[in-house]
Amino acid sequence: MQPHQHIQIYHCPNRSELTAAFGCGVPAYPPLVSRVVGGENARPYSWPWQVSLQYNANGKWSHTCGGTLIATNWVMTAAHCISSTLTYKVLLGKYNLAAQEAGSVAASPAKIIVHPYWNPNNVANGYDIALIKLSQHVTLSDHIQLACLPPAQSVLASNTACYVTGWGRLQTNGPLPDDLQQGLLLVVDYATCSKPSWWGTTVKRTMVCAGGDGIISSCNGDSGGPLNCQAADGTWEVHGIVSFGSSLSCNYYHKPSVFTRVSAYNSWIKQVMASN
Repeated sequence: MQPHQHIQIYHCPNRSELTAAFGCGVPAYPPLVSRVVGGENARPYSWPWQVSLQYNANGKWSHTCGGTLIATNWVMTAAHCISSTLTYKVLLGKYNLAAQEAGSVAASPAKIIVHPYWNPNNVANGYDIALIKLSQHVTLSDHIQLACLPPAQSVLASNTACYVTGWGRLQTNGPLPDDLQQGLLLVVDYATCSKPSWWGTTVKRTMVCAGGDGIISSCNGDSGGPLNCQAADGTWEVHGIVSFGSSLSCNYYHKPSVFTRVSAYNSWIKQVMASN
């Protein structure tokens, strides 16, 4: 890792029977997507697999990370979002975190499985993925739907347009929004992202880089949330889990947001869901 590569993990400071009926990756309220630069409020409930992972401190619940609903009782997030000392809950069907919203659901984790090779002292090693088994199945609805996972080992082409979504900071050290945000990020291929002037050896083939234009990026509080990319048939697939970015600033030039590449972990995800 080159000495100037400072990694910032984006913490906040303070498929089941139903899949057949609903499918995955097809929102009831399609997202409003255009090639807009700069984050923007998402259309309400247009990313219905997005969850807010919250922790309890002194009786108050606070958003810490995003996550993705991948089965009616399983949520995928980043390993670095999980602390063994905290109590968590998962909010589903949310758009405005400050509002009471009809149809939203709060679920408690029955168990949380962090990838066994995750090392919090070496984020650049990868394996930044965790699965949360919910204590009960959630009922799918217009506001709560499943994400599709990409085909195993699939790798996105350079400049594929994807959307990062979350309730993370609007800019470096900026405010936390109440409304879910979306931001267009173009995929940067491994050959480019691993150049010394980009992320160098910090980035691995089990990761996805996206962004790096110096304008738009994920930021603190987006961690664990999805990188949503539209497949040829129009369904949305979650290709990435927000993992890390530059500690210099969220949208530092040639330091794209780095995501755990979901397609590198399909077999691990299936195995965990089958054995728990």
